[in-house]
Amino acid sequence: MTAASGKTEPDADVIVIGAGIIGISAAVEMQARGQKVMVLDKTSVAAGTSQGNAGAFAFSDATPLASPGIMKKAPKWLLDPLGPLSIPPAYALKIAPWLYRFWRASRPEKVQNGIRALVALMQLSKSHLIPFMEMSGTESMLRRHGNLQLFESRKHFEATFPSWRARAAYGVKFTHLHSAEEIAEHQPGLSPKFVAATFTDDWYGISDPKDYTVRLGEVFAERGGDIRIGEAVRLSTGTEMATVTLADGTKLRARKIVVSAGAWSHFLARTLGDHIPLETERGYNTTLPPGAFDLKRQLSFEEHGFVVSPLSSGVRVGGSVELGGLKLPPDFRRADVLLHKAKEFLPDLKLEGGRRWMGFRPSLPDSLPVIGPSGSSDRVIYAFGHGHLGLTQSAGTAALVSALVCGDDMPVDMTPYSSGRF
Repeated sequence: MTAASGKTEPDADVIVIGAGIIGISAAVEMQARGQKVMVLDKTSVAAGTSQGNAGAFAFSDATPLASPGIMKKAPKWLLDPLGPLSIPPAYALKIAPWLYRFWRASRPEKVQNGIRALVALMQLSKSHLIPFMEMSGTESMLRRHGNLQLFESRKHFEATFPSWRARAAYGVKFTHLHSAEEIAEHQPGLSPKFVAATFTDDWYGISDPKDYTVRLGEVFAERGGDIRIGEAVRLSTGTEMATVTLADGTKLRARKIVVSAGAWSHFLARTLGDHIPLETERGYNTTLPPGAFDLKRQLSFEEHGFVVSPLSSGVRVGGSVELGGLKLPPDFRRADVLLHKAKEFLPDLKLEGGRRWMGFRPSLPDSLPVIGPSGSSDRVIYAFGHGHLGLTQSAGTAALVSALVCGDDMPVDMTPYSSGRF
């Protein structure tokens, strides 16, 4: 208590709930702007999905998952329990309302609006990434190798052209490759079955996503940041402060609270009366040891829903979308299927010594994150729901969160990311 006012002093200017890539990036950004920041996580920095992603800054990946194209493929995929998009039968009824919103988001006008909003966030994230890395001393971890999207079928290759034209209208750059010879110039050692590809050099990588997130946490702590371990279970707001209550009953107060708890964020939002339709894309991967393949850049296998990424920790084979929530046990057969497909497409790939992993990607029906104030109070700011693009959009989201906290003019139209859009 202060003697003069009798009011409880805040524990920080800002409390960030969640120490994944979104939360820790926002914390570092706000700290650099003079805010006293506390990061709260139920385990530790990079303990969740941020440690196991594909390690890509996929700035050209600006097409919502809900699109007319995927809706045509979805029925076939959903019949295959190990296909690129699946729903375990035990979870089908629970996810039905989310799927209805997903279907509505696939209408052409919604997709165009989604592309526009995704591109704006991607452009902001790309423009802010290098300054953010320089400020945090992490620029040596960046890789500029681009992405090669591969196709076995010219029909499927040409079916992507409208999406690329839509993105090109907003400045996204790419190069279509029409022969095996052109493809081999970008990546030798591929199966000859690939007849076409699209190369995007505006697609960066990171040496290792866990190492990057952990390093940001170290930078934050070295600069005086406070990292606390505790499980947030309830939020409340007042005229001067917001409060987070932990599972053990501890209450922490701040002028602002940022919710970036990944796939668990909507539970906290509900305590403020905000019902946000967040679901979980369960992503699987296997990381093979360094030297498993001479990989020049990230490879995307569009028709099969997975990628192969070069990391300092090895070669990561992962992807697919399993809409299965947070409680069902992992089905590592999905990781095994991807690994054996990768061997088919990269004949010299060595499969020995791999480490399997499954993580929870927080996903909203329209593929856009929620970034902005709670519907009940601007003392709570949401920054979650980035799906499989959390790393990609981390620097841009950090810039937006910092601007919201500091009361700055916003660099993009925030309407598409509003928590009230549903």
